[in-house]
Amino acid sequence: MGLRAPGILTFILSIVLTVVVVLMKFFSAEIPFLTGQEFWVLLVAQLILIVGCMVRG
Repeated sequence: MGLRAPGILTFILSIVLTVVVVLMKFFSAEIPFLTGQEFWVLLVAQLILIVGCMVRG
């Protein structure tokens, strides 16, 4: 199984979610529905990126 570069939308979605978690964790930003769920949001962001690299199209 070969890896490919993720699509631009997949990459941007993963980066946006990661930046949101960094803002919440280090700058004490409070975002409704995500506060206290930083680990899970970061996990989802990385899984989106991994799946984007493994799946064609």
